[in-house]
Amino acid sequence: MADFRSDNTHGASPEILEAVARANRGTVVSYGTDPFTARVEERCRELFEHDLKVFPVLTGTAGNSLSIASMTPPWGAVFCHEQAHIHRDEMGAPEFFTGGAKVFPVAGAHGKLTPEALTATIALLGDGAWSPKPSCVSVTEATEAGTVYTTDEVGALGEVARRFGCRVHMDGARFANAVVSSGATPAELSWKAGVDVLVFGGTKNGALAVEVIVAFDLTLAAELAIRWHRAGHRLSKMRFLSAQFEAYLGHDLWLRNARHANAMAARLAAGLGERVIHPVEANVVFARFPAKLAASLATQGHQFFDWPVFGGDAFRLVAGFDTAEDDVDALVRAVTSHSPVA
Repeated sequence: MADFRSDNTHGASPEILEAVARANRGTVVSYGTDPFTARVEERCRELFEHDLKVFPVLTGTAGNSLSIASMTPPWGAVFCHEQAHIHRDEMGAPEFFTGGAKVFPVAGAHGKLTPEALTATIALLGDGAWSPKPSCVSVTEATEAGTVYTTDEVGALGEVARRFGCRVHMDGARFANAVVSSGATPAELSWKAGVDVLVFGGTKNGALAVEVIVAFDLTLAAELAIRWHRAGHRLSKMRFLSAQFEAYLGHDLWLRNARHANAMAARLAAGLGERVIHPVEANVVFARFPAKLAASLATQGHQFFDWPVFGGDAFRLVAGFDTAEDDVDALVRAVTSHSPVA
């Protein structure tokens, strides 16, 4: 049966593997001065309709932490949703890389920050001499609840950030899924809505291991370059990261992969019906299964994670770029055939 635990459990797109193999031919200059990285930067300029700098990294945690550190001093405050990856899943990496900045979680339904809640949380700090200084607002797109911010929603958060003197970081581990879902252009969903730095995800959507920090605010680029090198993410053989992303953006592979993953999640959500607990707007489904049903599904070989942040009977199911319709349908049949009183 299929693995719905995470889009991280899936392999890599053949196009990505072929690109890495091509990059292995011959000799190429080192440390990000290679033509692969230059082409990725130029393609991103075209895609986002903006001048920018790119910094490929191995992991989303590195991308998020280095980006936030570039805009947040040690005495700064970072605001994010209470379920955000930077708050719950990155071992305090943003605090470490900033040298001591404090992360303030903000509540919000379905994984989303709201301007009202964000404003209230920032305002609580006041402007006295004793509190961390508001410096960064972090937005996750798509969210940890599988929902997607609209361009207007991102823009409204950006307005709050600017009002309080904060820059905006976007954790775009599933940015491709959000672009496909929203129908917005990459520019509309990022810098046009007030985002200063985007961590553009590839690993969850068919790459081997690459995320790209995209700095729209060029005043941050010099410090990002230093932090990128100092943190050990300026790889000597950077071409193997950049080759992945060049193939990812080539022929719209990133959009095709995300479109398929989103479609499989929508198919799964339709089959699970009222068990679904959040709007399904990307490639992640959250559903409620009684304990006996969850155990039965596991016995049949269906793999997924429990997600207690949404309740003891909540489970997360994630579709990937190569999830098959037959696997989705098999899981739905297993759920719907289970006796509700068993």
